[in-house]
Amino acid sequence: MSSCIPEQNQSPGGLDPHLSRILFLLLLIVAPSAQGVVPNPEACQVFQSDNGSSVNCHPPAKVPLRLPADTIFLSVESFNLTQLPPHFLQGVSNLQELHLSSNGLESLADKFLLPVPQLKVLDLTRNALSRLPAGLFQVSAALHTLVLKENQLQGLEASWLRGLKALGHLDLSGNRLRTLPPGLLSNFTNLRVLDLGYNQLETLPPDLLKGPLKLERLHLEGNRLRALEKGLLAPQPNLRRLFLSDNQLAAVAAGAFQGVKQLDMLDLSNNSLTSVPKGLWASVGQPGAARDMTDGFDISGNPWVCDQNLDDLYQWLVANKDKMFFSNATRCAEPAAVKGHTLLAVAMSRAKPEAGAEAGVAA
Repeated sequence: MSSCIPEQNQSPGGLDPHLSRILFLLLLIVAPSAQGVVPNPEACQVFQSDNGSSVNCHPPAKVPLRLPADTIFLSVESFNLTQLPPHFLQGVSNLQELHLSSNGLESLADKFLLPVPQLKVLDLTRNALSRLPAGLFQVSAALHTLVLKENQLQGLEASWLRGLKALGHLDLSGNRLRTLPPGLLSNFTNLRVLDLGYNQLETLPPDLLKGPLKLERLHLEGNRLRALEKGLLAPQPNLRRLFLSDNQLAAVAAGAFQGVKQLDMLDLSNNSLTSVPKGLWASVGQPGAARDMTDGFDISGNPWVCDQNLDDLYQWLVANKDKMFFSNATRCAEPAAVKGHTLLAVAMSRAKPEAGAEAGVAA
């Protein structure tokens, strides 16, 4: 193939220009160390691959004003940046991953992402963003991972996320969200991971999950939810992991898990549950089902009232006791006769008479 390369496209020494460039970069890396010269601490690290350049910038390096034209990965993290330089992404149209975590970004320009239509991953963790411009993602049809964790978002508007046609992973955890607008996720049919954990949500819009039909992981832990309503999870046949710990849940509707038959993991720990309705567990963790809670469940840290109203839960616990996390921390708060007893011990004791009765019939 080298014989087909025109002479004018070769370097003066007869080498392919791409190879010459690689050798030049290697000399820049190797030569200083051979001479005992300390590398420039103000320079970002640049790594070459066949696909393009990866640029990593951390203090004490300076934020670059110009990037290699073939940059596909860019990390500019842990700087005190309240704003980014104008035209920061100009000239890197092949960029696929952008990591800007642990800065102090207060806002983004609405045209910030226009130069990078192939961007697939955007990480804005730990900044100071309180809102997003409505047109930010107008050319971001390829973006599949958006991380806005630990910012200062107090509200969201559906228009902020318009244009994200391929979104599969959305992380909004650790913000100050109190409410979510109706229709927020209506166009996100490919969403597989949704993280709303550690916000201040007290309720959820009934249509929250009507758009995503392939959701596999849902994080709602660390909020202020008081009830899990029937129908919220109904459109999620592929849901594998559901995290609801550290809320204020006092009620779970009887049909809350209806249609959710694929759960591997369920976390209801550290809530205010005293009882659960009969039939709640009918589709969850049943032996022989397509999925049977293979990664376990946690219902510890709730003030359970261990009376006959929990008979349905007792039976389910006995059948699934090997998948139970923190059984010793899952205890009865009432009535007085069993206060402090583990829920599993009460469930086992109530199951024994029934087992004996069945044995008598068999004999």
